[in-house]
Amino acid sequence: MKQHLAGVKGNVCACPNVPGDVKVLMQGNLEENNIKAKEKCGCSSGIRINLDEDEEVQTQTTKTSKMKAFSNLQSFFKRGINDLSQPSIKSSMQSKERSHDTDMALALWFYDGCIPMNAVNSPLFTIAMSKIASMGHGYNGPSYHDIRVNLLKDAKQSVHLIVESYRKNWSEMGCTIMSDGWRDTRHRPLINFLVYCSKGVSFIKSVDASDIESNAQTLCNLFSEIVEIIGPKNVVHMVTDNAANYKTAGKLLCEKYPSVCWSPCAAHCINLIMKDIGELSHVDSLITLASRVTVFIYNHKWPLNWLRKRPGWTEIIRPSATRFGTAFIALKSLHDHKNDLQAMATSNDFKKVIKLPKSMEVKLIILDETFWKNCLISVNVMAPLLRLLRVCDSDEKPSLGYVYEGMYRAKNGIKKLFRFKKDLYRLYTNIIKARWDRMLRKSLHATTYWLNPIFQYDQETFCQKVEVFSGVLEMVEKESRDVGLKVTMQLINYCEQTGTFGSTTCNSFSKVYL
Repeated sequence: MKQHLAGVKGNVCACPNVPGDVKVLMQGNLEENNIKAKEKCGCSSGIRINLDEDEEVQTQTTKTSKMKAFSNLQSFFKRGINDLSQPSIKSSMQSKERSHDTDMALALWFYDGCIPMNAVNSPLFTIAMSKIASMGHGYNGPSYHDIRVNLLKDAKQSVHLIVESYRKNWSEMGCTIMSDGWRDTRHRPLINFLVYCSKGVSFIKSVDASDIESNAQTLCNLFSEIVEIIGPKNVVHMVTDNAANYKTAGKLLCEKYPSVCWSPCAAHCINLIMKDIGELSHVDSLITLASRVTVFIYNHKWPLNWLRKRPGWTEIIRPSATRFGTAFIALKSLHDHKNDLQAMATSNDFKKVIKLPKSMEVKLIILDETFWKNCLISVNVMAPLLRLLRVCDSDEKPSLGYVYEGMYRAKNGIKKLFRFKKDLYRLYTNIIKARWDRMLRKSLHATTYWLNPIFQYDQETFCQKVEVFSGVLEMVEKESRDVGLKVTMQLINYCEQTGTFGSTTCNSFSKVYL
């Protein structure tokens, strides 16, 4: 069996499918057995083997080096011999000093060129290192001119081919146009246009909107130009900023292209909801008190050093004046450190800072249970919105099918938190409704919610409001009559799990997906 696995010919045929690590292990095992057999044979026959001292030392050195090489190769093929990222045998046999010297040369190049260290995490870095290693000795890399001119042209052509492959997907599956407004160092309003499809995101163009941004009609003309570049039949959805002029331009665009749906950025809308809630008087005063505590701790050495010595301590996230959810994340972080802060405020060592300005005020805040209770309420109110913001602001998966359900869950969560007492939860739900109804309560979001199998086949939590299926029918009406009829029949089968949607394979897939 060992000869079969080691690939030794003569007594048995070699195994063609044996992994490389097993093959090396068996070869080493057979070699050890042969050496032991020879030694045993020589001793038992009484034959005295006379070797010169130099030959004996050389033999022992050779044996030791073989054993070291064998021990190195034992852990070499950890991922199997077919793994492309596996290093060569030559590289695995290099000394630690030489390997460290190579790593140091590469690191010094990073430091000297001010290359960001996270460039090592790029998947292209591993590919580049593998290509360099495959070139062998004598490869010096590209010149400055090659990188600046020739290779840049080739890279541009490569990206062009990738975008062209995306264009086929646009016509087959449809796509979404995304406009991202920002200001450069010269405070010019620029708009970047990108196209999203199931294969990926591609950049189209960047426009200076200095003379366009203020007028809704000119914005609509700009959007129309982008739609014509992509193809009106290929565009399903367009996402823009939430400003009033963009909203008007979106409506004009939908009138010009009935098959195109417009909606503002969901992440921006959630940020505005958080901004409105943060401006409530009791929430604003709560954030101010929390800020005083964190500022006092991080502006004085003793309390910060005392807290850092606590077991399991993590740094407190400090609230900043932004329109995002930083303030509410900071409140949760502060509430998580409640026990450590109260232990510090009640310790005898706190007398060391009692004469510092605002120390007594901070101590009273930390020992005030009402403050911590209000922190917990605010954190629980904002938790569903923060989760939805992470989903909408993430690049891991498409978020359109989760927006409607996220808002629906956020409102229900707030109502349950206040035990369905209108006087308590109305203040928060009115803010959500004001932003949600004016911006994101679109038929497209209701349709993607209805078509999402995670929600469709979960009858306990599925929203049965009329507006959900009305949104689906409104989207179907955008298609031609023949296509709309076919889609309607498929929707019925999808809802009732009949036809192809009722097959065993489909049902098992839905269970796995859920």
